[in-house]
Amino acid sequence: MANGKVETYIGFCIKSGKISLGSGAISTLKGGVKLLVLDGTAAKNSQRLALKFKNRFDCPLIVCKSGFEVLVNREGAKIAAIRDEELAKAILRNLDDNYEICAEGSI
Repeated sequence: MANGKVETYIGFCIKSGKISLGSGAISTLKGGVKLLVLDGTAAKNSQRLALKFKNRFDCPLIVCKSGFEVLVNREGAKIAAIRDEELAKAILRNLDDNYEICAEGSI
């Protein structure tokens, strides 16, 4: 997978600890979620859960069409929550063909 700007920004989130991976980790958050990223291969249940989180945190939801598990370096991961406002804005500004906005929200 080519390393584009979105992948670089998500890498920054991982290194700075500003990302929560998995629905269990996200469900414990009280707020502060600026962007949700969903794996395009996620099951219907995970998709519904992502929309629930999107409504709960009032943030945008994007779908990664391929390579999500490699991107976040966690096998089986299907959803991630970005908790840094500037990195979330940078990701949204630099979306490429591998990503699409599934649902709008405020950052």
